[in-house]
Amino acid sequence: MQANAGETLNSCDVCGSTFSNHHNLKRHMLTHTGEKPYSCEVCGSAFSQNYNLKKHMRTHTGEKPYSCHVCDSAFTNNSNLKKHMQIHPGEKLYSCNVCRSSFTENHYLKRHMLIHTGETPKYCEVCGSTFSDNYSLKRHVLTHTGEKSYSCEICGSAFSLKSNLKKHLRTHTGERPYSCEICGSTFTKSCHLRTHIRTHTGEKPYSCQVCGSAFTDNSTLKRHIRTHTNERPYSCEVCGSAFKENSTLKQHLRTHTGEKRYSCEICGSAFINTSNLEKHIRTHTGEKPYSCKVCGSSFTENSSLKRHIRTHTGERPYSCDVCGSAFSENSNLKQHMRSHTGEKRFACEICGSAFSQNFYLKKHVQRHTLGSATQK
Repeated sequence: MQANAGETLNSCDVCGSTFSNHHNLKRHMLTHTGEKPYSCEVCGSAFSQNYNLKKHMRTHTGEKPYSCHVCDSAFTNNSNLKKHMQIHPGEKLYSCNVCRSSFTENHYLKRHMLIHTGETPKYCEVCGSTFSDNYSLKRHVLTHTGEKSYSCEICGSAFSLKSNLKKHLRTHTGERPYSCEICGSTFTKSCHLRTHIRTHTGEKPYSCQVCGSAFTDNSTLKRHIRTHTNERPYSCEVCGSAFKENSTLKQHLRTHTGEKRYSCEICGSAFINTSNLEKHIRTHTGEKPYSCKVCGSSFTENSSLKRHIRTHTGERPYSCDVCGSAFSENSNLKQHMRSHTGEKRFACEICGSAFSQNFYLKKHVQRHTLGSATQK
């Protein structure tokens, strides 16, 4: 393959990427071999490219050479500046070297460059998605084939991309390479850092078309939309229960497996999730962090505070679809619904009589105990 007359392009044998000189090809090959010859003398972090080491050193020196011309915010590297500039509407940071057209995002620029190079876009034969280079297409195809060539040596989890394996490994090592330059919070993924930065800027680019609520990230918007659609895409294969979030399903599955991975260091009680453990610990400490602003009552759980607040507001958010009766708590609605369905789930072990509520069963059992006492 020729670039200009007499200039031979250097091609990567792994992914097919081409480079104008052998030096750039050698630098690129490090991304495949995993070799990291450049080490930080302060903390020992290693990098495949010297310029990445230079960027990293600024986290130690505090140097921020890249400044925003709109609001004067400063950053350690140019990529963070470009991400920041997106909060200023209308800024087009990615320019075409051929015709000087400008774009708000790099992938738009790459797509535009195909006009000048004459290169044919790469098409996915499965779904029709287009890509500017063969490497990106190969990565995308893995989402269809399900091939997972990269395995974690610690827990055995498998991934289709090496980059995803690297991200996963941080869950074991605790490495958080992405730092917020405003408050110092650290993250395992760059996307989590981007979302976090919006908590400082106030930017909420993802809006609900139903109610207008806005969110800092798309995943939170998707979860919110399910409150309107009541969609429950995550189903339990054991009992068929469905959930709006995958994390809730994972917690639910522990009720079947009996797994309780979170233990109390005081009494040894074990729980299926951290939130239940935290609630339990308050029974030891007596902590009641949730306070009512109306009467000052305090509670160990936020859900208890919300229920309490309804005694002041009179709010009854749980309505019966059959007769329209409204209730302040979902448990009361469930009890009420049995008056329509005729379900009687509470049975007397002495005579077999059944009741729709446990309260009625207890009153009934008292008659047996009183009767046996008088007979004596």
